[in-house]
Amino acid sequence: MSRPGSHGTLLTVAPTGAEHAKADVPQLPVTLEELVRTAEACEQVGAAMVHVHIRGADTRPTLDLGLLKETVAALRERTNLIVQLSTGGAVTDPEADRLRVLDALPDSASCTMGTVNFGDDVFLNRWEFVVALHKGMQERGIVPEYEIFDIGQLASLRRLLDQHGLPAGGKVHVDLVMGVPGGMPGDAETLVAALRLLPDGASFSATGIGRTTLPVMLTALAAGGHLRVGMEDTITYAKGQPVRDNAQLVARAAGLAKIAQRPPLSPADARALLGVRSPVQV
Repeated sequence: MSRPGSHGTLLTVAPTGAEHAKADVPQLPVTLEELVRTAEACEQVGAAMVHVHIRGADTRPTLDLGLLKETVAALRERTNLIVQLSTGGAVTDPEADRLRVLDALPDSASCTMGTVNFGDDVFLNRWEFVVALHKGMQERGIVPEYEIFDIGQLASLRRLLDQHGLPAGGKVHVDLVMGVPGGMPGDAETLVAALRLLPDGASFSATGIGRTTLPVMLTALAAGGHLRVGMEDTITYAKGQPVRDNAQLVARAAGLAKIAQRPPLSPADARALLGVRSPVQV
């Protein structure tokens, strides 16, 4: 089955996340300059989109709106990447702060489609909050990426689209986040099962957490999907081998995409795939 954009591969890099501590992972990009230099390096080896969590001066996760706006501006100035902000933040962030992320006017933002156990924590996404995110992005012209941590959340996505219409840009793009303890497993069988529930005409990326990175990557490529990689999702390149930097992970994904005869999409082609217009204006 041919899927949108399956002539090439959208590579998204998720360089930081909210889980790893800089003290434990010294190569993790946490300052604005580190993040922008990482984005530049990843664009050079094939990334077309950057999925952004930011850190404060104390290196801890933050949703400070001023810093988010500064980050979006810096990434746009120095790269051609699609800038996608996380509205997930850390699992402890309140809903109001997560909604306020949209005021930074990124090209794209994440929209997680339900609550999931997240290791020892709970990643809470109430239905009313999901709807508010979806509508907030429609109003601002921000293209959502619907993040799916468990297969049942694909049914919630269908419900959302049926009740509240297509997203900004008119195209539906899903990211299957696989291998989170408490979410769906990161294996080929689960990914194939999830694809049967995708909305008609939707494109998808897949993310394998930790040791599920390679199985998920290879299965997604074979199924006409796209890839998200980065140190948010894994800090180990191979067993016993720490990741050197995010560009190392993007380069591996780009190499596999070329082997699959689905080379990395340029940022311009990725914008066309996702329906992104830039810069976003209210």
